[in-house]
Amino acid sequence: MKKSVFKALAKFNKKFLPSYSKQELDLQKASKAQMAVIGWRLWVTKNSLD
Repeated sequence: MKKSVFKALAKFNKKFLPSYSKQELDLQKASKAQMAVIGWRLWVTKNSLD
């Protein structure tokens, strides 16, 4: 159950949230909002994997 929820969230992230790695964002210059998005995507991805 938990894994399926995170897989759905990962699909949502991929469609609607920006990908900062493709934009080559420098983490040193990222704003707090950008860091929050990066952290959220990392947490969801980590929990959706095996």
